[in-house]
Amino acid sequence: MVLPETRLLQAAIILAEELNFSRAAERLRIDQSTLSKRILELESQLDVHLFERNRQKVAVTDAGRRFVEEAQQAIAHVERAVFSARSVFGGADEILHIGRSAFTEPWLVSMMLAVHLPFHPGLRIQWSSNSSQEIAHDVIAGTLDLALTTGLPENPKLTCLKMAEDPLYIAMSRNDSLATHREVRLTNMHNRNWVLFSRNVSPLMYDTLQREAARAGVGSSELHHVTGADEAVPLILDRGGLAFLTRTGAWRIAWEGITMRPLAEENLRVVTCLTARADSTSRLVNDFVKAAARTAESLRKPVQAQLPLSA
Repeated sequence: MVLPETRLLQAAIILAEELNFSRAAERLRIDQSTLSKRILELESQLDVHLFERNRQKVAVTDAGRRFVEEAQQAIAHVERAVFSARSVFGGADEILHIGRSAFTEPWLVSMMLAVHLPFHPGLRIQWSSNSSQEIAHDVIAGTLDLALTTGLPENPKLTCLKMAEDPLYIAMSRNDSLATHREVRLTNMHNRNWVLFSRNVSPLMYDTLQREAARAGVGSSELHHVTGADEAVPLILDRGGLAFLTRTGAWRIAWEGITMRPLAEENLRVVTCLTARADSTSRLVNDFVKAAARTAESLRKPVQAQLPLSA
């Protein structure tokens, strides 16, 4: 079987994203007729119908959708191979591709960068950020070697080493009655305006919060969703909202008018894991995980002690 050339894979990927020949051709910097020829050539090689098209619209077939998903991974592997080769040529012996979720505490990233492996002196780390689900998928697919994930459900294809466990924090107005508490509970927050990260950021954490609230018999009067801590500021100051955030997110907005308190519920904690493929045989990955675990154990308590509550 003859494998399709990269230019044909890219044509299918871009067309699937744009669903418009004109826009796709513009992104690829070719004309529409050339794009059409590439799609026809690809479908001919595969003997599979990837797209439904007419003068009004373009749609991806089920076979096309599956093909594009795999083609994206193939392109990612090629790009990684090129990057690795160039890095080695430039002086790096080995490269680790590590993903991190939006909930990853900065001290963990710094700690990972500080890991030293005597048998891999030229090691470099290439970072990428996404939701825990996406970076876990990339670890399984092999486009990432490791990932710092939070709120990830168990998966037999992955091994997860717990690196940190922290409470969620509630950001609130300094004038809020809850600001007098050392810590808050869900029962203290009943019938208040809640500000949550959107479910797609971490479905497991989101669903766990909803389940614990239902179990405690509490709920919100209004529910707002954000994708970043900064978006919560006007909802806190103008609407009296209570924002469920990570420690770093709450700390970032705990400036004039806003303070933060830890959430006491033990079932609502942010667990960060160093995640790898369960079937990984890479010595580099294994050595790095062991070294990261040792370093995290020695650094975790001192680093946390440097982050007291905001007054």
